[in-house]
Amino acid sequence: FAKLVVTHLSELNNFPFEINPIKAEGIASHNTIVKISGNLRLLALSLLKMANDIRWMGSGPRAGLSELILPQNEPGSSIMPGKINPTQSEALIQVCLQVIGNDGVILFGEAYGSILDLNVCKPLMIVNLLESIKILIGGINSFTIHCLLNLKANSEQINEQLERMLMLVTNLTPIIGYDKCSEIALRAYKEGKSCKVVIKEMGLKIDNLDELLDPKKMV
Repeated sequence: FAKLVVTHLSELNNFPFEINPIKAEGIASHNTIVKISGNLRLLALSLLKMANDIRWMGSGPRAGLSELILPQNEPGSSIMPGKINPTQSEALIQVCLQVIGNDGVILFGEAYGSILDLNVCKPLMIVNLLESIKILIGGINSFTIHCLLNLKANSEQINEQLERMLMLVTNLTPIIGYDKCSEIALRAYKEGKSCKVVIKEMGLKIDNLDELLDPKKMV
């Protein structure tokens, strides 16, 4: 029977399935399910960070980071007309959390489901694994189509923030010293100016200043 099943599965899936040489181990332990679920959990964690970063970087447009322009998939927020909600990020985050939860169920099913030579939690483990696969496929496809493909960088906002970034003055430390750089940064912060403007107002003569304060040269 086992040989017939394996042969049939191999033909259906175009994959060389094999009979478990130790059948007692095969019904008592389901490490393969645990391993697959663990890989799905790692994928979910990576997607979770990406979706959350996009949500934060797209916050705004005036009271957030506003470094990304999210595609408008809905008419607006039910509370704030015209607001673009990060619905695709929020949906994918929920998918990822469910996958992480499913993995926890599978781990406990493997750990506590075995009674000597039989794991009675295999149905539970399979149901959660299949759900994780299904919702990840749907979540990734929806996020790609309705968010990533039409996601845009807010170049104007990004360039403005780069120009006003206080950390740029750090690159001048070997030239004018730490204390002077601190003075420039503090004054720029208090007066709401860029470090470059403050340096010029202080009358400091620094060769190649624009090049030294170019963020692209610091990457």
